[in-house]
Amino acid sequence: MTKQTESSYAAGEPILEVRDLVKHFPLTQGVLFKRQVGAVKAVDGISFDLYPGETLGIVGESGCGKSTVAKLLMNLEAPTSGTIRYKGEDITKLSGRALKAVRRNIQMVFQDPYTSLNPRMTVGDIIGEPFDIHPEVAPKGDRRAKVQELLDVVGLNPEYVNRYPHQFSGGQRQRIGIARGLALRPEIIVADEPVSALDVSVQAQVVNLMERLQDEFGLSYMFIAHDLSIVRHISDRVGVMYLGKMAEIGSDEEIYEHPTHPYTQALLSAVPVPDPEAEGRRERIVLEGDVPSPANPPSGCRFRTRCWKAEARCAEEVPLLAIPAPFEEAESGAAHPSACHFAEERAAVVAV
Repeated sequence: MTKQTESSYAAGEPILEVRDLVKHFPLTQGVLFKRQVGAVKAVDGISFDLYPGETLGIVGESGCGKSTVAKLLMNLEAPTSGTIRYKGEDITKLSGRALKAVRRNIQMVFQDPYTSLNPRMTVGDIIGEPFDIHPEVAPKGDRRAKVQELLDVVGLNPEYVNRYPHQFSGGQRQRIGIARGLALRPEIIVADEPVSALDVSVQAQVVNLMERLQDEFGLSYMFIAHDLSIVRHISDRVGVMYLGKMAEIGSDEEIYEHPTHPYTQALLSAVPVPDPEAEGRRERIVLEGDVPSPANPPSGCRFRTRCWKAEARCAEEVPLLAIPAPFEEAESGAAHPSACHFAEERAAVVAV
């Protein structure tokens, strides 16, 4: 896949627009008479765009809200507030046939290839199940041929159509999951940690497969992962989440070569460096303390309790996700949105 910067997409309209998306899960007490005593703020006001043919990577620690965002995009969870617009239409307000039509164009690849496939169904039935829900895509007489074609597309033997999931390896099962996601020829695929349960060598195979399929089918990816190396390999733009908020977003080069948010810099400093000499010169940023509870996040900047740059302003004022003032007029890779009052560049991966 040819890398494309954010500016190259600016000429076209985004296929998916997310604005001020919020999802709070209520905390209740009582058995017969339940009352809400709080809320887990899993996603707390994030905004981003996804453009046709683009891969937007989302990274962050466990519990930062990445998977909740994926479920919201699929309308598997109803947002507390905010909008998700697919080609200009707010899908959070859809139901029935209208929602069914949109879901045909937004499919998902799940994290665990072992539990995302029904062990009692054959591969042919699993991949062909979307055709039962959307029969207009493939008439009954053509479905077996369609399933075999999809198996071939993802690099599996079409004759495996009558086998069961337990007869495949983890990487093969994930290929089956990808084939199921492609069955309806969607425009967007939400991939929630699609390679985290696989061996390193198999991860590379699946990522390369996804890149090839993106070019072949004109797909847009929302790629959620922990592994920053994989995210950089496949993504055109990268969003960094922390405790339900977007900390920083920009092109892959902007985020990896010119990080301005302290949290992003700390994440990048933990990425293994294969060069022993570079490893010896690198600057490791070790964050102190634990991630705060999303049920009781810190006031102001949510990262301030672990940030070495935190000042009184950070506790009082929520930083906006915007291009930092020092870089607004600069032709620099640091001129991208960052939610920090004291954003500045730092060579976090390898010390100079």
